Amino acid sequence: MNSPKIRCIITDDEPFAAKGLEGYVAKIPFLELVARCEDALQLNAVLKQQPVDLLFLDIEMPHVSGIAFLKGLPNPPKVIFTTAYDQYAIEGYELDVLDYLLKPISFDRFLKSANKAYDYFNSQQKNEAISYCFIKVDQKLEKVFFNEIQMVEALGNYVAVYTGGRKLLTHVTLKNMQENLPASMFIQPHKSFLVNMQFITAIEGNTLHIGDLQTPVSKYSKDEILEKIVNNTLIRRQQ
Repeated sequence: MNSPKIRCIITDDEPFAAKGLEGYVAKIPFLELVARCEDALQLNAVLKQQPVDLLFLDIEMPHVSGIAFLKGLPNPPKVIFTTAYDQYAIEGYELDVLDYLLKPISFDRFLKSANKAYDYFNSQQKNEAISYCFIKVDQKLEKVFFNEIQMVEALGNYVAVYTGGRKLLTHVTLKNMQENLPASMFIQPHKSFLVNMQFITAIEGNTLHIGDLQTPVSKYSKDEILEKIVNNTLIRRQQ
C-alpha cells in the first residue's frame, strides 16, 4: 500500500467496547492505533504529545462529553463518533464528523466507516499534491495558486479569497474551501477565517496580521493556534 497509515486514537470509558474497537483496528491494514484513552482528559493529554489523523470518540463519558471536547478543539483531527445513543446524530454531523457508529458496532459497519475515512484522507493527499484550484467569480473560472492565497473569509453564503491585492468573491462555503486547500498550509484561527501561515507577518494579542489584512483568533483556540504558527521558531531571551 503506497498511502501512509491513518493514525488513530480510540477513546471510550467502557473497557469492553474499547477493546472491541482495538481488535477491529488491528484487522484493517491502513489503520494504525496510536493510543487508547478512557476519557477526554486522557485524550487531551495524548493529542498534546503527538499528532493523529482520526479519533474514534465516544460521546457519553465522565468529566467531558465527546461532543463538548470536540467543540473545544481548534483544528481537530477527523472524528468518527461511537455511541450507544442515536439522539446525538444531527449534532455530530453539524460538527463535520466522518461517521456516526451506534453500539453494538459490527465489524462490517466498522469497516465501512474505516473505508470512508480512507477515501477522505486519500482525497486530502491528492489536494496536497495539487498546487492550485479554480474559483468561480461571476461567470468566469479563475485559476488561483494555493501559495498566492493569503486569507479566506466567510461572508454568509459566499467567501472572499484574498490574493495579494485582489479580493475574489465566490459562492461557496468556508467548509468547501477548507476541504480543497492543503491542511499543511492553512489554519483556521476563527470560525469565519482560513489563513495561509506563510503570509502571517505578526501576532498581536488575539489578532493575526497578514500583511495589511487582519483576522481574529478565537480565545478557545489561541494557545494551540499560536503553537502551530510559532512552532520552534520563537527566539527567546537567554537566561
